[in-house]
Amino acid sequence: MRSVALSPENRQAALDAMASTPLDILVIGGGVVGGGAALDAATRGLTVGLVEARDFASGTSSRSSKLMHGGLRYLEMLDFRLVAEALKERGLSLQKLAPHLVHEVGFIYPLTHRVWERFYAGSGVALYDAMSKASGYGQDVPLHRHLTRRGARRLMPALKKDALIGALHYYDGQVDDARHTMFLSRTAAAYGAHVASRTRVIDLLRDGDRVVGARVKDLESGREFDILAKQVVNASGVWTDETQSFAGQRGQFHVRASKGVHLVVPRDRIRGESGLILRTEKSVLFVIPWGRHWIIGTTDTDWSLSKDHPAASRSDIDYLLEHVNSVLVEPLTHEDVEGVYAGLRPLLAGEDEATSKLSREHAVGTSVKGLVVIAGGKYTTYRVMAKDAVDAAVHGMTTQLDRHAPASVTEDVPLLGADGYQALWNQRHMIAKSSGLGVGRIEHLLHRYGSLIGELLDLIAEQPDLGKPLTGADDYLRAEISYAASHEGARHLDDAIARRTRISIETFDRGTDVAVEVAGLMGDVLGWTEAQRDNEVDHYLKRVAAERESQTMPDDETADAARMGAEDVVPVSTQPSTGDAS
Repeated sequence: MRSVALSPENRQAALDAMASTPLDILVIGGGVVGGGAALDAATRGLTVGLVEARDFASGTSSRSSKLMHGGLRYLEMLDFRLVAEALKERGLSLQKLAPHLVHEVGFIYPLTHRVWERFYAGSGVALYDAMSKASGYGQDVPLHRHLTRRGARRLMPALKKDALIGALHYYDGQVDDARHTMFLSRTAAAYGAHVASRTRVIDLLRDGDRVVGARVKDLESGREFDILAKQVVNASGVWTDETQSFAGQRGQFHVRASKGVHLVVPRDRIRGESGLILRTEKSVLFVIPWGRHWIIGTTDTDWSLSKDHPAASRSDIDYLLEHVNSVLVEPLTHEDVEGVYAGLRPLLAGEDEATSKLSREHAVGTSVKGLVVIAGGKYTTYRVMAKDAVDAAVHGMTTQLDRHAPASVTEDVPLLGADGYQALWNQRHMIAKSSGLGVGRIEHLLHRYGSLIGELLDLIAEQPDLGKPLTGADDYLRAEISYAASHEGARHLDDAIARRTRISIETFDRGTDVAVEVAGLMGDVLGWTEAQRDNEVDHYLKRVAAERESQTMPDDETADAARMGAEDVVPVSTQPSTGDAS
């Protein structure tokens, strides 16, 4: 499959195309489900557009636990169908769809009761493995094993001796959620979808009782225009109810936002080689290896405040530290925390049990002609959710199509970067030698770009200075920032520092030290004036300051008020001489 760049020129062409030519399907929302739906529709031969109000994955899809997992705890709830579905999707992503972005990760499950717990938990994990193998896509995932206390502490010396009497060790999948979501939209574009971020839906268009498109606003230029479509798919996650309200009718279900907070700490703060899964009084707590870091999460609390800026409070951070410290020999403190991120899970809240139940299951609604609403679900099952949404859209426009729409084929459509990835991984030492980069650096690039690594290396060959690491964030090369702006749809500093890379949560300064350098690199690609570069840096610094302040507040209300101190979107300046793009 040929690579397509999500460049500024591509974005403008997509906007022009959507404004001038009616679509079969318009997808609202550039998260994992929206990107998946655009890819599903495009690979069925339908004309499709995707609009996202902010950046790809800027909401829930960049703020998850970064796991592609079957949901081991759902076995305890006897939700076998959900687990089986998720395990199949996990295996598909690991083996076929995105092997460059999804990788195996091991977890220790500590046991604290003798005999019965090992049998009970061991039976559950054995069933988990069996269901994975039965899916047809779990052959390469290692089977679980039982560990003694000594064996568990050999893997995780950080564990207190009295925190367990033994353990189980099992495997799941890990994903860089923001990059995976961006790759979905980019792959959809490669198959002909018109894709545009920073394009907000401000109303739905009606023809009688039918939705026939949307009115949108290009937040970069201020231009407003209509997009006509036979079907509109609302995949806006926690914003589902707000988007649905444009249709002027109540939907079949509602979405409740549940806040999940995660901490990031340096790898040397917890001695060990495996992830951890711990039971809490509310749910489970994960300690997940993440490169040179650990991710610790998550919380699960109702959130009814700003959906644009979910804020972590000091009480959220205290909760996570308290629970993880209960099993660690050397407790973590607030000073050990490099990064904090808060996301909102879109949980179904049905008006009655027949409609839906509050869960991680998804639902598709078509209460208004021409409008399909998809909500709920979990990251791992995004492809199934996308397929179901497009199936409903195709059903709704059967009489409008002059041809038969094929069934979904995304089970066999790898994302860009997947084809040839394994061969390049095998050749990584040769690539390192020919490129002049270290083997570790090449492995880093392969895990982020897969077989598109050649595009990065070509960029470095043309501009050798781009082969240097970023000052203050040396896990990433300067080329990765330029490439984010030229090929991956990054429009603003936040896009590059928080989502194309993870500098915002992987450095103690939260990316402020590298902001000027990143603005310079992005500005060279996007044609920013000095005033625009200064404005981008100023906005990013204010965002970080607001987040830091929110994380000192005692509760959600005060944290939300503090986080609202920084605006979300920086429009491109059209008056360079003023130095003000707001």
